[in-house]
Amino acid sequence: MNTLRTGLLLAALTALFLGVGWLIGGGTGMVVAFGIAVAMNVFAYWNADKMVLAMYRARPVDRASAPGLYAIVEELARRANMPMPRVYLIESEQPNAFATGRNPENAAIAATAGLLRMLSREELAGVLAHELAHVKNRDTLTMTIAATIAGAIGMLANFAYFFGGASSREQPVGPIGVLMVAILAPITATLVQLAVSRTREYDADREGAEICGQPLSLASALAKIERGARVIDNPRAEANPATAHLFIVNPLHAHGVDSLFATHPSTANRIRRLQEMAQAAVAPAAAAAHRRGPWG
Repeated sequence: MNTLRTGLLLAALTALFLGVGWLIGGGTGMVVAFGIAVAMNVFAYWNADKMVLAMYRARPVDRASAPGLYAIVEELARRANMPMPRVYLIESEQPNAFATGRNPENAAIAATAGLLRMLSREELAGVLAHELAHVKNRDTLTMTIAATIAGAIGMLANFAYFFGGASSREQPVGPIGVLMVAILAPITATLVQLAVSRTREYDADREGAEICGQPLSLASALAKIERGARVIDNPRAEANPATAHLFIVNPLHAHGVDSLFATHPSTANRIRRLQEMAQAAVAPAAAAAHRRGPWG
């Protein structure tokens, strides 16, 4: 269901982009918008991972430089039957992590130094398994495309706002209409982008818990990261809020905004679902033990 919803949201975002191009410049505007969308997505497909890793000054690590972190990722990748991703360390005290890359063969997982210090080994495994799930499901590419199209819609809206779009004969809407498009289109695009991100987090929690085999460890990690992110700054994330959706927990401090604009689903809801998942796994074993009786 979440996969279908994600597909529909991406289709809506693409349709919105083409629609904005048409409203601003008619048929010519829509063609131009389509060309921009293709070019930006091709660029994002090949370069987004390099850009975001450089943005956070992530440092590549290996078995020699970060043996504990590397060993956990290696074991989880083996369990998930996935290629070993590149592993990076971010020198930030805020506990957090993200995954990036266009596919499982070209993926990277980055964890902050604060995350390694705050979590137990089991909790860290839960977080890294969550990020591997994003890679396995190709969410890193999906969310990059969503962010790219949303950004392109904002660019078109700025063009319309400052330059007024095409001539009146080519423009399906008048000057007031162009102004309304310039104001409302970026807001709508952002809402759709954030909805895509929130949808994928629940699936990554579920599959990450299956990979590490410990739903409650991931739940415990989410609670700790949420508390840490609220009180510890991540200056690079604050300077680049468009990347906030990549992290396992929102790295920004503007948590008071309405949930409609949230980059992530409620952490409490995510923890509740993981707890339910753990209970569902325990129930069959308990029922089987009850049927066997105290002597097996």
